[in-house]
Amino acid sequence: MPVAPTTRRAVLAQGAALAAGLALAPPARAQDVAAARALVDQLVANVNAVIASGQSEDRMIAQFAQIFLAYADAPTIARYSLGADARRATPDQLARYTAAFANYLAEKYGRRFREFIGGQVVVQDARAVPNGIEVTTTAIFQNQAPFRVDFQVSAASGRLRFFNLIVEGVNMLLSERTEIQAMLDQRGGDLDRLIADLSAM
Repeated sequence: MPVAPTTRRAVLAQGAALAAGLALAPPARAQDVAAARALVDQLVANVNAVIASGQSEDRMIAQFAQIFLAYADAPTIARYSLGADARRATPDQLARYTAAFANYLAEKYGRRFREFIGGQVVVQDARAVPNGIEVTTTAIFQNQAPFRVDFQVSAASGRLRFFNLIVEGVNMLLSERTEIQAMLDQRGGDLDRLIADLSAM
């Protein structure tokens, strides 16, 4: 599906929401950093186990999607992607959007994890950042240059989960915010239409 150019509304909403998130995030403690690293260690172990399983690529992608859903803070990512529209949505709309968006995102990033097939992901470091904890990993391959994958982790939603993924400098939160705002603009701001289309993807 083509994506419309980024609108001024989307750009302004991105900046405001990101600034608010940074301002409200509590400081991370040493045990929080250790817990965040342990979470990503387990996620990476699951991803590496799927890579080493020898299953078909389609089966691996399905399992990557399940891993994404198990470790991602889908409600937080969903609300961020909607921006100001999340505040205008009814509770029913927000629940339906979160479910549709979570499945859409898991499928999308399950396919993105396909890039790891034939290699291995290694956790390198974890550190406190203004909006949570950043866990740095490296995807290592035999015949190509390694690349960096950062997981941003927080327990702001009540349980420790990653709320952002940065692959080679590409920020998932900002990318999805831009894409969802463009999709909403294409539908005249009709959230129900967007929910239906995401559910059909």
